[in-house]
Amino acid sequence: MAERGELDLTGAKQNTGVWLVKVPKYLSQQWAKAPGRGEVGKLRIAKNQGRTEVSFTLNEDLANIHDIGGKPASVSAPREHPFVLQSVGGQTLTVFTESSSDKLSLEGIVVQRAECRPAASENYMRLKRLQIEESSKPVRLSQQLDKVVTTNYKPVANHQYNCKLKLEEEARQSIMQPWLHMESTQA
Repeated sequence: MAERGELDLTGAKQNTGVWLVKVPKYLSQQWAKAPGRGEVGKLRIAKNQGRTEVSFTLNEDLANIHDIGGKPASVSAPREHPFVLQSVGGQTLTVFTESSSDKLSLEGIVVQRAECRPAASENYMRLKRLQIEESSKPVRLSQQLDKVVTTNYKPVANHQYNCKLKLEEEARQSIMQPWLHMESTQA
């Protein structure tokens, strides 16, 4: 965000409470694949013996994971994600948005922090195993050659491209020299 000298807070949503939620990387990647403003899942907030329990259920269409090649992988993302709620801890956190015209606007004040964690399941373990395997694959591979490489490129003193440029420059100079000669005789 660029530095600003002044911030206009007219019409600010100072009384709007927002939640700051940390989500796993794979979940944010799946959300990015959602079409337009489509539904990514359902948030369930319930009271259980005086405690608030929050959980997120991922949309079934977004649960399918694709590997690096784009083909469907043998695993799917876990659908159930319970939230671990935390207090803001005396901090004053705010959420701003920046428009395309570099105008800042206040969206609200953070009233609750939470961490979205996947439910421990066999699906999640397979997903993590796949992620570890993908990250351990080398990006570049070395190849052992069976025969000697015979296409050696030898250095040349003057490349064809340079010769063409030199000819064009000489042609330009020969055109300009009569003009230069005429200007010097008139002076």
